[in-house]
Amino acid sequence: MRRWLLPEAIEDLLPGEARQVELLRRRLLDAFAGHGYQLVAPPLLEYLESLLIGSGHDLDLRTFKLVDQISGRAMGLRADITPQVARIDAHLLNRKGVARLCYCGSVLHTLPADLMASREPLQIGAELYGHAGVEADSEIVRLLTESLQRSGVEATRIDLGHVGIFRALALAADLSEDAGEEVFAALQAKDISTLRELLVSVADPVRSGFLALPDLYGDRRVLADAARLLPAVGEIPAALDTLRQLASDLADLPVGFDLADLRGYHYHSGVVFAGYCSGASAAVALGGRYDQVGASFGRGRPATGFSLDLRLLARLAPAVPDRGAILAPWPEDDRLRAEIARLRASGETVLVALPGHEGTWREVGCDRRLRRCEDQWLVEQLGEE
Repeated sequence: MRRWLLPEAIEDLLPGEARQVELLRRRLLDAFAGHGYQLVAPPLLEYLESLLIGSGHDLDLRTFKLVDQISGRAMGLRADITPQVARIDAHLLNRKGVARLCYCGSVLHTLPADLMASREPLQIGAELYGHAGVEADSEIVRLLTESLQRSGVEATRIDLGHVGIFRALALAADLSEDAGEEVFAALQAKDISTLRELLVSVADPVRSGFLALPDLYGDRRVLADAARLLPAVGEIPAALDTLRQLASDLADLPVGFDLADLRGYHYHSGVVFAGYCSGASAAVALGGRYDQVGASFGRGRPATGFSLDLRLLARLAPAVPDRGAILAPWPEDDRLRAEIARLRASGETVLVALPGHEGTWREVGCDRRLRRCEDQWLVEQLGEE
């Protein structure tokens, strides 16, 4: 057995990538703080019912489970931090007004999201609680766009949708839970032939509304098409009105619409969105409204937010140039120690040369050296050792 091998879709971060990830983490958390989002740090492990309550079947399948040897209760390794933050807002902070919270931490998935995904994403995100209006959705989408820009990754498209449209059609069609799941899966795959078969007993205009959803994809003209092709039942008029307001407020951003994209359908309650950028075949960020989750913790609050994987973002973002390090001799006296401290305080990386390792310092990033010249210490290019 090769003891150095890791499980499939689990990987180490080596120095270059770890440095890139950490720089992005600091940059984004500072950006969130500038918008008033306060950092929280939930635990990696919780009782299973707390992790999964209100989050739907999909999260259950992605969660590693174990038994707590102290209490005997089922526990889970978190697969998503958002429900934990909702618990903090609902049960611990208990604020009356708007709460803006952010987080960053590892999550674990039983299976990777796609062929190239890690089973240990480093999830970073922002959540806004306490405001039900479209202004909160607009703020979150703008914060996502700014986050990508600060990372050096330009958003090529942000697709908006609304789960209320599908729910209204499913209710009007009187679909059973199983039938609704099948229709949902066909819509996610944009499998029109299967969708037609599943809806054979559903009468128009609801049937035509379902069949129209896969083609309701594109710029804001999609919303006019949707108003014409979808029946005005249940939440649909209000959902389209919300999307029209967002289209107007976010007109300066690369916003589009995909009314058949229902990722997180079991979890979200309103507007949903996905952020795309060049170099990635799938969405790099997901978000939306999830008003009902806090109620599962005893205090229902309007909520919206987004998250992304810092590991993926670090691979897409331009590499931050390494400034290189200065090699210093083993400290001979207090003056050398003082010079090393001064250089470090100015932002330089200074490595002290341990005896017996000549010829190895370039591999750890040293490109300059500290050399005594008469009564001074000078920094010069590192030559051949």
